Amino acid sequence: MPKDQTEHKSHTSKVPTSTIGYAIDRFKRLQQKEVSVKILFDKIINKDTAALSKGITLIESLQQNHSEKAQQLVEMCLPYANNSIRIGITGVPGVGKSTFIEAMGNLLIQKGKKVAVLAVDPSSTISHGSILGDKTRMESLVRSPEAFIRPSPSGKSLGGVAQKTRESIILCEAAGYDVIIIETVGVGQSETAVHSMVDFFLLLKLAGAGDELQGIKRGIIEMADALVINKADGDNILSARKAKNQFRKALHLYPVSQNTWLPEVLTCSAIEGSGIEDIWKLILKFQDVTSKNGFFEENRIQQNKFWLLQTIEEQLKSSFYTNPKIKNELDLQIQNVQQHKITPFAAARYLFNLSKKTD
Repeated sequence: MPKDQTEHKSHTSKVPTSTIGYAIDRFKRLQQKEVSVKILFDKIINKDTAALSKGITLIESLQQNHSEKAQQLVEMCLPYANNSIRIGITGVPGVGKSTFIEAMGNLLIQKGKKVAVLAVDPSSTISHGSILGDKTRMESLVRSPEAFIRPSPSGKSLGGVAQKTRESIILCEAAGYDVIIIETVGVGQSETAVHSMVDFFLLLKLAGAGDELQGIKRGIIEMADALVINKADGDNILSARKAKNQFRKALHLYPVSQNTWLPEVLTCSAIEGSGIEDIWKLILKFQDVTSKNGFFEENRIQQNKFWLLQTIEEQLKSSFYTNPKIKNELDLQIQNVQQHKITPFAAARYLFNLSKKTD
């Protein structure tokens, strides 16, 4: 074979024949590449969005060798954090959360703000996969250089919030984003997790969907700082106004919260952009009131306490299940329980005592 053909063959053999093969090969090389925490940190505080994405990927990684680096990165960014307003947005699927966030984000960017959106996509309980399509649902916002949108799979975490969302907030703040919006899955089961990491908790509702009375019964309203009836446009305007009055009456049944803030009910049309300005003014009003009465800072202190205890629980759980002796014994105890040889409580006590002995 001629020399030039040999060289050509040698060169092309290094390139995967398919786009998928090339992507997999590139991913493996990136995985093997050593991540420099200092370089990532320097780029993040200099507002490099690519570095911010890499930092959050490091935080979300399940590899043990990434955990220590992720912790170092978070601690380095911490002095540059706590300089934003954190807004949690939830609501049932189909209420228009992504459209609302895009309308809100575009408005804030016009006002000179930098907006980070941490959108949590539901993970399948069967395949454990997520679509992560939030960027496609926020087409105009994603094109803005002043916006950062990061979809993350919810996994098995409490309240449909990605396990590392709180650490991601710190990185976004260090990168100069002064408004952090967290979109939850909105399954309506437990939004405690997102409520415990934001300053302002906004609940989106729909009118004319049989959701008014159901919403009144659910305890989630007790956590909300504002209720917003979305899709108040076209033939739905009258229904939205009716729902607004119903929720206002319902809110009078709830006791005043510790922050002395009385939740308000507003209407908006995210697709038309109407009512979004009023919602932002309400958020600023909330920030002003709670800052003056000391609740804003106290709330963040209590949130830090909550996440300290939450992290301890997670680490204890992880330590238990990764214990080699527990791994070997767990299947046996499950079989014993299934065969009615031992009660689940006795088996749990045995495994727990076994884990203490191996410490």
